[in-house]
Amino acid sequence: MKISKLLLGMALGLGFIAAANAQTTMRISISTAQNSHQGVAIDTFAKEVEKRTAGRYKVQTFYNGALGGERESIEAVQLGTQELAFSSTGPIPNFVPETKILDVPFLFRDKAHARAVLDGPIGQNLLTKFDAKGFKALAWAENGFRHMTNSKRDVKLPEDLKGLKMRTMENPVHIAAYKGLGIITTPMAFPEVFTALQQGTVDGQENPLSVIMSAKFDQVQKHLSLTGHVYSPCIFVMNKAAFDKLSAADKTAFVDAAKEATKANRARVDQDDANGVAELRAKGMTVIENVDKAKFVAMLAPVNAEFEKQFGKANIDAIRNYK
Repeated sequence: MKISKLLLGMALGLGFIAAANAQTTMRISISTAQNSHQGVAIDTFAKEVEKRTAGRYKVQTFYNGALGGERESIEAVQLGTQELAFSSTGPIPNFVPETKILDVPFLFRDKAHARAVLDGPIGQNLLTKFDAKGFKALAWAENGFRHMTNSKRDVKLPEDLKGLKMRTMENPVHIAAYKGLGIITTPMAFPEVFTALQQGTVDGQENPLSVIMSAKFDQVQKHLSLTGHVYSPCIFVMNKAAFDKLSAADKTAFVDAAKEATKANRARVDQDDANGVAELRAKGMTVIENVDKAKFVAMLAPVNAEFEKQFGKANIDAIRNYK
């Protein structure tokens, strides 16, 4: 009898220890390859979460749209069937309309300007808009400045885009702007893009150098123009209910892990931007660097007038003039 009680006591004790050391597993996904600026972001995030929570939380990482495209992943996080996602802002305005303003063409002067806006009061206020939609937005990160590629011709002037069938993100601001440039827009989830380019379903696409390189678009696109027409942020989002269940210390750990991951992500974007043109030229792409951006801006004047009505000129100017 005493032995039975002793064994029971030991079993209960071991059970309490196991419970105390129980590891909760969460999932995070991206649509691009692991060897990309987005892969660096989620790999760093997973490592930092595990370290900062002493191994109590483990984040499984999924790449190349293994859990669906960006829109599907964001929906899954909102519904709670997936805990975390890392996404460009492509589909985000469909869930949090206030973020649409960030996708206005030629809004940011350069990466330093964009990062300052996102890390400052404007960007941090936008993060709070996710709460009411079922998300906890942990941090802004980076996709980079978007450039245009196609299989048909060099693009130096906006007129060169007329009639090109281009894949666009599922983003209403992008679609409106690109139609203003004479592009035949084809919204499409990212995992479908390579095949669509390969088969000629679309003539081209637009993405930052980091994405063009990691997706190997040089294999199916000949012409690259450094239009830098839109700055594309990325964001870490977490299911709000899952975040709310965390202790105060673990909430801080997740947010700090995202901030650390953002540093690694931005460093990789800088590296890709520095090396990308030479690498893509070496792989056979024709790269147009001297794009006349002023003419692109001029052609977009009617569209930008609509954006000013939609978002408020003062709000756009607050971003444009932020220092």
